[in-house]
Amino acid sequence: MSPDCNQIQFADGRALDFQQTRIMGILNVTPDSFSDGGRFLSIDGAVTHALRMIDEGADIIDIGGESSRPGAEPIGADEEIRRVAPVIEAIRKRSAVPISIDTYRSATAEAALSAGADMINDISALRFDADMARLAAERKVPVVLMHMQGDPTTMQSHPTYDDCVREITAFFAERIQHATAAGIERGKLILDPGIGFGKRPEDNLAILARLDEFIRFHLPLLVGASRKSFIGVADANAAANQRLGGSVAAAVIAVMNGAHIVRVHDVRETVQAIRIVNAVSRA
Repeated sequence: MSPDCNQIQFADGRALDFQQTRIMGILNVTPDSFSDGGRFLSIDGAVTHALRMIDEGADIIDIGGESSRPGAEPIGADEEIRRVAPVIEAIRKRSAVPISIDTYRSATAEAALSAGADMINDISALRFDADMARLAAERKVPVVLMHMQGDPTTMQSHPTYDDCVREITAFFAERIQHATAAGIERGKLILDPGIGFGKRPEDNLAILARLDEFIRFHLPLLVGASRKSFIGVADANAAANQRLGGSVAAAVIAVMNGAHIVRVHDVRETVQAIRIVNAVSRA
C-alpha cells in the first residue's frame, strides 16, 4: 500500500485513515445488478445486509440504486432516489459507518447526502452530470473518480486501447484538474481505474499488474474487481456468485500493488485475506 495518502476527511470532520487497507462493502438495491440484483430490494433486507457487512469488517458501505452492469438501461433520478434514500436513512440510524452513494446523478447524490451519506462514488468521474462537481465542492465530500470507456449501455461493445494503463493515467490527470477547478479539494479525491468498465479481460489484468503506476497522483486508489467476468480466465464456467476465490485473489493483488480501498461483495473473506497482507507488509 502506498504511504503517500494518509486519510480522507468527511464533511463532518470525521476521517478514514489508510494505516490499513479499507474495505468497501457493496449494497445494490437494484433488481438487475450482475451479481446480487433483486436480493436487497426491501429496506429491511438492505439494512440487514449492510449491518452484516459492517460486522464482518466493512469500513464503508457503497449503496447503488441503478445497475451499471454492461448493457444496463438507465433509470430516472426519481426512481433511483426512491430506492436509495430510505435505505441510507435506515442504516444511518443504526450505524455511524461511512456511507458512499454510487451514482452519476447530482440529484440522487444530493438526496443521498441529505439522507446521511458521506461520499460520492461517480462511475463517470463527474462527466455525465455537470452539476455533480459543484455539489461535491459545496458539500465538501470525498469523491471517487472512476475511469470508464463509453457508458454502461455501450462500454463492453468492442473497447480498445493502445495502452490501457497509460490512457487511464491521462484520464485521471484531466479529471483531477477538472475536479479541482470546480472547487473540490484535491485531498477529497479517490481514483478508481474502473475494472470491468469498458475493458477487455487483458486490460483488467494489466490494471491489476500495473496498479502502482497510479501512485504518482498521491491520491487514494480504489479497486473494484469483485465477482467480475474477467475472473473467468481462472474458471470460465463460474457464475458471478461463484467467483469468490478469484475475487479475493484480485483484492490481494490490488492491495500488494498499491490499493488503499477494495470494493467487494464478500466482506468477511476479503477482510481475512487483506489482514494477512497488511500483517506481512508491517513485518
